[in-house]
Amino acid sequence: MAHHADALKRIRQTKKRNARNRHYRATMRTLIKRVRAAVDEGDVTAAEAALPGAVSSIQKLVTKNIIHRNQADRRVSRLHQAVNKLKGAQG
Repeated sequence: MAHHADALKRIRQTKKRNARNRHYRATMRTLIKRVRAAVDEGDVTAAEAALPGAVSSIQKLVTKNIIHRNQADRRVSRLHQAVNKLKGAQG
């Protein structure tokens, strides 16, 4: 364990930052699960309604440097593909 003041402060800051990042990441996962659940149920309107919130959350995490830009692009792309595939099956 660190014994000097600046190292102890860094430890406190890291704990706070990790807790904040965990919250944001968990929220993002929940929003993604809502879209996935709507797609699995075949509910086009619910999937389309949940999609913008999930995409917005993912993009917000990129600006906060919580997830990498490529990971965000991949997640958004897969969500859009799932919803569009569902819309195509309905139409």
